[in-house]
Amino acid sequence: MTQKTDNETTLAEILAYEEKVWGALVAGDPEADGALLSEDFLGVYTSGFSDRAAHMAEVEDGPSMAEYKLSEARLMDLGEGQVLLAYRADFRKPQSPDWDAMYISSIWKTTPSGWINIFSQDTPAT
Repeated sequence: MTQKTDNETTLAEILAYEEKVWGALVAGDPEADGALLSEDFLGVYTSGFSDRAAHMAEVEDGPSMAEYKLSEARLMDLGEGQVLLAYRADFRKPQSPDWDAMYISSIWKTTPSGWINIFSQDTPAT
C-alpha cells in the first residue's frame, strides 16, 4: 500500500522509520531507540504511560524483541508535518517460542533532521 498524504509523505517512508524503532528493540540499542523518539515522547501501553527514558530503558540490558513482522499499515495525515501510522505487529520476545500480536498507532512529526516519534499506543490483538 503506497498511499500518499496531503503533504506527500509516503507510507513506506514512515514505515521505514517505525522499522528503525523495532530494529533498535531487536538489537538492544537504547541510543538508536532514543534517537527516534522526541524528548517529550508519550507511550500508552497496557502497563501504563511511558516516556522516552522508560522506552529506552527497555533495551538497556539487551534486546526486548527477538523478531517481528509489521502488516496492515495505514497512514493518516494529521497536518502541519505530522502523520499517524497504524499497523499490526506480530512479534516474538527473546527466549520465547511464542508469537504475540498487537495493533499500534504512532504519531510522527517532521523536524529539520528527519521524522521523530512523539506518541505511540499499543492495543493487544485478540
